[in-house]
Amino acid sequence: MSNTVSSALPIPRRFYYGWTVVGVAALAMVGTLPGRTQGLGLITEPLLADLGLSRVAYAQVNLVATLVGALFGLGVGSLIDRRGARIVATVLAAALGAVVFAMSQVTSAPMLLIVITLTRGLGQTALSIVSLAMVGKWFRRRLTWAMGIYALVMSIGFMIAFPIVGAIVLARGWRMAWAAIGVALLGVVAPIAWLFGRSTPESVGEEMDGGHALPEDRGDRAATSGAPWRSPTLSDALRTPAFWVFAIASSLYGLVASGIGLFNEAILAERGFEPGVYHAALAVTAITGLGGNVVAGAWAERGSLRAVLVVAMAFLGGALAALPHVATMSHVMTQAVAMGVAGGFVMVVFFSFWGRTFGDAHLGRIQGAAQVMTVLASAVGPLLLAWCVSATGSYSIAFYVLAATVVALGAAALVVRIPHPAN
Repeated sequence: MSNTVSSALPIPRRFYYGWTVVGVAALAMVGTLPGRTQGLGLITEPLLADLGLSRVAYAQVNLVATLVGALFGLGVGSLIDRRGARIVATVLAAALGAVVFAMSQVTSAPMLLIVITLTRGLGQTALSIVSLAMVGKWFRRRLTWAMGIYALVMSIGFMIAFPIVGAIVLARGWRMAWAAIGVALLGVVAPIAWLFGRSTPESVGEEMDGGHALPEDRGDRAATSGAPWRSPTLSDALRTPAFWVFAIASSLYGLVASGIGLFNEAILAERGFEPGVYHAALAVTAITGLGGNVVAGAWAERGSLRAVLVVAMAFLGGALAALPHVATMSHVMTQAVAMGVAGGFVMVVFFSFWGRTFGDAHLGRIQGAAQVMTVLASAVGPLLLAWCVSATGSYSIAFYVLAATVVALGAAALVVRIPHPAN
């Protein structure tokens, strides 16, 4: 009798540690703030005044630092695959903290070039790759949903961090703000990565994705194809058109976002709007981006990342084509919503596609290669728009060309063969 009763009782479901890893990964990504364009933007004006640098000289420093920093991604992927995400995340967070603290003491342009290059390489490139791989190596069936939650938590983290850092800059100066970030990376982010980060479910005795049946796992792939599943290597991935379509599409969004992000005030001024409109549009884009993260995560969990990317490219192409024609506040806000939705969708696709399509065995290398492409594109974006306005006196031609390119990539994503049974 007791056996019958006990067998009928519901078995409590223990907490799946993968969700802790999602939180640690999101914190690590927020820790990359000082290595990102938006983070550096918080201290640009006081830094230039302090060091006596011209904007042209600073732009040149930033371009070189971003391009060289992108090379850090070439080795970090293999380190993740061989040593595990936990130890690599801990070391990178600590190293980034030390460099950011050192940057708070810089007094010359050559030293500034060195430390910004290291913050770009350790933060924007290397730690970003580790953060994404931490989630990709834990989840299978629920990867897109996990990445949607990750993107949401990460975005909220950045939204909290930006005003805090900005307030410190205004109250105590950029050096104190950067020193505080360095201490936080060394004293908070690195220890949390070590104490709570884990490399794979096996490291805590859990099965992939909480022990659920996994229709996308190796056994089902083998059953579908009739051949043993071999997790693709980086060279295998690079030989697939899908890798290039999805990587270039994601990189193009990064190019657009970095270019518009740096010059958006001037772009809207060209259309006759005051700076306050730019700030309001930023807030709208950020909020709709969060919504896009959630919607894309839920949609891709039951549907196709291909469809999510195609819709994202449609929103982005429309937003770019419309930007030269905005004439009212409602036009600006509608365009900002389209940019936010596109960004939220692309973020989930970029975070999820590599693990879902190519598996986790070589995920660090594959995701690292894609990340390098996005970093390079983000470096080119502002320069491309600057060239356009210098040559033509307007940003419009650049937006039309970019819109056409985005639409072409959306069409390519619609027809490209994705090497995965579930897609």
